[in-house]
Amino acid sequence: MITRTGGAPALPRSATVQQRLYWHNRTVPDAAGYAELLALEAAWPRAEADALADAAPAFGSLDDLLDALEQRLRREENDPSPSERYLAEQATAAEFAYVAGQFAVDGLVESQSHLGVLPRLTPRARMAVMRVLIDEFGCGNEAQEHARLYERLMVELGLSTDPFHHAARACEETLAYVNLFHWLASRAPTPDYFLGAYAYFESSVLYGFRCYAAACARLGIANGQYYDEHLHIDAFHSREMLAALRAWDREHGADLGRVWAGVELTSATIARATEAAVRRARAEAGR
Repeated sequence: MITRTGGAPALPRSATVQQRLYWHNRTVPDAAGYAELLALEAAWPRAEADALADAAPAFGSLDDLLDALEQRLRREENDPSPSERYLAEQATAAEFAYVAGQFAVDGLVESQSHLGVLPRLTPRARMAVMRVLIDEFGCGNEAQEHARLYERLMVELGLSTDPFHHAARACEETLAYVNLFHWLASRAPTPDYFLGAYAYFESSVLYGFRCYAAACARLGIANGQYYDEHLHIDAFHSREMLAALRAWDREHGADLGRVWAGVELTSATIARATEAAVRRARAEAGR
């Protein structure tokens, strides 16, 4: 097993676009690195987010948008993807470990990418988001921090606990999953994108992580608490993120097109990441 390292290794010369973004997001880039970060983000996710905002429905109010979000969530919950079904019902131990390793680029640093949004929010919106993040960081209990829960899962699976080890091996789609939230929190033009994205995410996890919890139970994986914890606590998180959106709308005035773009972009990014991770697991670790 390769353990957590004290710092980031050098960025590989052959690094892909998403690997370069991940390294810049997880280190302190110099001027040239930051310029590259901004240029890469202009192509993605900024361009896709802007296109989605331009194409968003003309919602009359935030309530209209939240009704549409609820309908979207129920459609997704009632129609799991073939990849989600495969994970829950058929994935081998090796395939599950491969998928978990792909998402370690996020799980081992869970929610650290979100912190940049806090000073950008109005007071009541900030407090609602903070209540969610307090849980993500274990309410100050190191053993219950979600990243530590994921670390224990990695140890049981015999995998590295160094996120850069996984970043050097992850597919572009799973790296994009975590790179997206760095942009949403810290460099998107307004927090509206983040608030839509995180409201969607915290609600979708309530069904999106069922396949992982089911796989852990089926395969006898002892350290599935990472998934169980999300299924337990994210109903509260979902309510808090809806409260954050309402507070932002009252205190600032929500840009509904950008809020919806955050929903759409996050849904698409998660779907692409899950599909890619399971596809590669079946090809490289499967039968």
